[in-house]
Amino acid sequence: MSNAPRPTGITLHRASHVLEVGYESGEVFRLPCEYLRVNSPSAEVMGHGPGQRVLQYGKRDVNINEVIPVGNYAVLLKFDDGHETGIYSWGTLYELGRHQADNWRRYLAELEAAGKAR
Repeated sequence: MSNAPRPTGITLHRASHVLEVGYESGEVFRLPCEYLRVNSPSAEVMGHGPGQRVLQYGKRDVNINEVIPVGNYAVLLKFDDGHETGIYSWGTLYELGRHQADNWRRYLAELEAAGKAR
């Protein structure tokens, strides 16, 4: 994902629960906090190996308390549900933005199949 454009701005919109990320390519993604939380790159969500992803649910109202830069390559997002181990690289945020619609559809289908609610 090193070919992802570099971000030019990151704005947390607390009232609407959205993290807005702008890229040097001119693309701007409005990523809901719930979407970012359920797609956290942390081991808690992704597991420690292939096929170990843990379905997150009940995150509809989650918000981000803090956005902390990690070097020149990522941000750590601290969520108000206590989750604070996901380090989102610029490439990860870019891919989450580019594939938001497909990822969200897949997530909703997984929730339905598991009988869980957002």
